[in-house]
Amino acid sequence: MEEDDPSKVLDLIKDLVLRLLSHNPTSNSSPTSSDFQKSLRYAIRILTSRMTPSIAPDAAAIAESIKRRLATEGKSSQALTFADLYTKFASKTGPGSVNNKWAVLYLLKIVAEDRKCRQTQFESSVLLPNLVASDPVLGKKSSGAEKEWQKGVLLVAKDPENLRDVAFKEFANLLKEENEVSEEVLVRDVLYACQGIDGKYVKFDNNADGYVLSNIVKAPRATRTMVRKLCEIGWLFRKVKGYISENMERFPAEDVGTVGHAFCAALQDELSEYYKLLAVVEAQSMNPIPLVSEAASSGNYLSLRRLAVWFAEPMVKMRLMAVLVDKCRVLKGGAMAGAIHLHAQHGDPLVLEFMRRLLRRVCSPLFEMVRSWVLEGELEDIFSEFFVVGQQVKAESLWREGYRLHSGMLPSFISQSLAQRILRTGKSINFLRVCCEDMGWADAATEAAVAAGTTTKRGSLGYGETDALESLVDGAAKRIDKHLLDVMHKRYKFKDHCLAIKRYLLLGQGDFVQYLMDIVGPELSEPANSISLFKLSGLLETAIRSSNAQYDDPDILDRLKVKMMPHGTGDRGWDVFSLEYEARVPLDTVFTESVMSKYLRIFNFLWKLRRVEHALIGTWKTMKPNCITSCSLTKLHHGVKLQLLSTLRRCQVLWVEMNHFVSNLQYYIMFEVLEVSWSDFSNEMEAAMDLDDLLAAHEKYLHSIFEKSLLGEQSQPLCKSLFVLFDLILRFRSNADRLYEGIHELQCRTIESSLPSRGKSTNIRSTEKSLETASWLADGKKALTQRAREFLRNVEQDLAALAKEYSSLLEGFISQLPLQQHVDLKFLLFRLDFTEFYSQLQPRV
Repeated sequence: MEEDDPSKVLDLIKDLVLRLLSHNPTSNSSPTSSDFQKSLRYAIRILTSRMTPSIAPDAAAIAESIKRRLATEGKSSQALTFADLYTKFASKTGPGSVNNKWAVLYLLKIVAEDRKCRQTQFESSVLLPNLVASDPVLGKKSSGAEKEWQKGVLLVAKDPENLRDVAFKEFANLLKEENEVSEEVLVRDVLYACQGIDGKYVKFDNNADGYVLSNIVKAPRATRTMVRKLCEIGWLFRKVKGYISENMERFPAEDVGTVGHAFCAALQDELSEYYKLLAVVEAQSMNPIPLVSEAASSGNYLSLRRLAVWFAEPMVKMRLMAVLVDKCRVLKGGAMAGAIHLHAQHGDPLVLEFMRRLLRRVCSPLFEMVRSWVLEGELEDIFSEFFVVGQQVKAESLWREGYRLHSGMLPSFISQSLAQRILRTGKSINFLRVCCEDMGWADAATEAAVAAGTTTKRGSLGYGETDALESLVDGAAKRIDKHLLDVMHKRYKFKDHCLAIKRYLLLGQGDFVQYLMDIVGPELSEPANSISLFKLSGLLETAIRSSNAQYDDPDILDRLKVKMMPHGTGDRGWDVFSLEYEARVPLDTVFTESVMSKYLRIFNFLWKLRRVEHALIGTWKTMKPNCITSCSLTKLHHGVKLQLLSTLRRCQVLWVEMNHFVSNLQYYIMFEVLEVSWSDFSNEMEAAMDLDDLLAAHEKYLHSIFEKSLLGEQSQPLCKSLFVLFDLILRFRSNADRLYEGIHELQCRTIESSLPSRGKSTNIRSTEKSLETASWLADGKKALTQRAREFLRNVEQDLAALAKEYSSLLEGFISQLPLQQHVDLKFLLFRLDFTEFYSQLQPRV
């Protein structure tokens, strides 16, 4: 059918309407009826409208939709009939067939839906637009009472009165009256403002702190609002650009740092992308903006509204950059990276991708510092931006004080535990390199990098690769720590040195300690000022050669030295003598000055305990043969003999009590303190995974000995009581020696009194020569008996006073043991008072 034959088209439409109305019993199908005229107008509205469907042209889908709708409405038979008709309709091809089958089906679907939605009037369709027109096909004109365009469709191409052009001209004149400046000029000024440049009409106002359209320019409020909103990106641009310029030109450079420069470089790259967008937009702004009545020669013109669309995404990015600039203005290094990372926790994919791209640039110097520190032990932190801080210290303090974490520079995407592992890994490398002079860590670092899937080269780590970073750090820490412990145990024999300290400073080598005490005893009894350190060192060498200590490693024996502590005028050698063990690099990392001072305090305590034990043994050696000889003093007066036996018994009983106390205390210290602590330390030493674990195990070992040996802060009163007891036992040794010296002199006097006079004079001279300090007078047997009674009475009184004082001090010491916090001290109480003898005496005290 030809398009230039409108009469045929109209006839076909009328036939279609008549056929549709004939199936409706309630409608009048006569060509002159009002129902027919309304239906015809409705059909023409549809055919002359400019509606376009919002779905894809798919005939099969439309047919399936119609069939499904009929089935859901309970019209199953009609649905089957429609399916059969559609099959025939779709298979019809060739001359006389409908080419656009989908359009016909869509038309039928729309007609059916529009009929269903009709409420009052047939032509009031919710699906069809109410277009302005008169109906040229039906020959109707609009009347003054009721405009015809409200009922029909206006064909825009056929406007005999030219109403559209008139309306457009009136609108253009209205725009010229309201706007003093054209939109092209405003667009150009806005583009200038978006680059931080003042335009002719849009300029930066310091009072308003932004770009505004001048008040002297006549423009509608909507236009001013649009210009102000668009110029916000210019205000943001000024802030970001100013920050970049300020930091790039700032001096000195450490105020900005490498992370700050990377941040500025990343911002500059984003501004470069922004410049590219401005270039494209400016090219489009050269094209004139067509009037509403004109057809644009090109779609690439730029209006304020189009500019708002162009700037929607750059505005979001520029706002983010401005926020980051304000946040990072006073930050640097890891703190800056952490602050930017917090803004990356966003649900918008655009913002998330932008922040990740920015952070990859910003964090690259930081991750390079981590890589260099973990794999090479190099602290490349010129501007103090890294969260690991180093300082110049001595070799023995390198591990404890050389490096530390700076929490202020720790970025939020690195956890505290990971930071501690990073710190320890770099410390281990530096410790091996500086203190151990070992380079085996390099192979371990390379193996760790390969195992983590990275390399030892620069740039192998970046933001967003937290799993790779943790894998690298864990692998490097594990391998380097293992290598460090191997060096400490095998090359530097850490355990052997710990055992040597236990044997010599903690007096665990019994034969050496006993022999040393025997040969230095006479020397240490002298005033401290008169003792030669050189002579004591020689006696130490003698004790080593005379005991099993001679078979130890020469390096260990070479470290054992004699040390004289600071002393006053009245101090004896016993008070200032001590041994020290020289700890060299890298062992001095464990055996620091403070650690060795604790060992010195423990040695002094154990040395005093051994001195007391040695004194009691010496008393016993003097006591046993004199007990035998005293029984042969048959020539003594009976009363003197009984008095002597009573004094000897009191002395022996007191010795037994003191020996019981010292022996049990000695057993407790040597076995329940030193041996148990050493056993625990050995197990923890074997289980240590890194040097920190080894240091912690040794610290625990030393603390355990310190607390159990009554040297801790909580045990100071108990320790003072114990030292008073030690001094009392040494006083007892002096009294016992005085007693047996007196017994020996009494025996000699008794023998002299029974000799002939010639021999007597000779023996007297020899006795006086041997007993120069004796107070006995050769006044005969009566005077000898009186003198013996007086001497024994004085000694017995001194022993009684000592016994009383000792019992009081011991009961006070034992009463304080249950109050101690350490549980092992309660076992000491059990050992000292297993018969509950002292517990029964406590109420009487």
